[in-house]
Amino acid sequence: MPMHFIFSDEAVLLFDFWRVHSPTGMALSVLVVLLLAVLYEGIKVGKAKLLHKTLESLPATNSQQFILGPDQDSTGSRSTSDNRTRLRWFLCYFGQSLVHVIQVVIGYFVMLAVMSYNTWIFLGVVLGSAVGYYLAYPLLNMT
Repeated sequence: MPMHFIFSDEAVLLFDFWRVHSPTGMALSVLVVLLLAVLYEGIKVGKAKLLHKTLESLPATNSQQFILGPDQDSTGSRSTSDNRTRLRWFLCYFGQSLVHVIQVVIGYFVMLAVMSYNTWIFLGVVLGSAVGYYLAYPLLNMT
């Protein structure tokens, strides 16, 4: 395996069964990697939007208390709404953690595809990242 970028229509990508031996196979592989890069960018923007909406939906006093910790002078009894807010925060945080794991896995797949040192795959990742950012970034400003 060469350790420099080459233009070739033959490559092994990510798994041993993903062997490319033709220009058509390379074009399809570039398309798949491009879509993975678009998905990565979309998840990245979606995760930021999800965090923003989560923080917006929580009451300001409850979210500040949860983040800063309980008061020292509290008697230990919590209201039902406080428990519900904590459960809601936990579920949102758990969901964001799962989305983060998915983003990391896709990111590593894209990185390993680039490490095939195939220039076509590399260009597919770069183009996919640019297209994904172009499509997903405006979603941050939408309410």
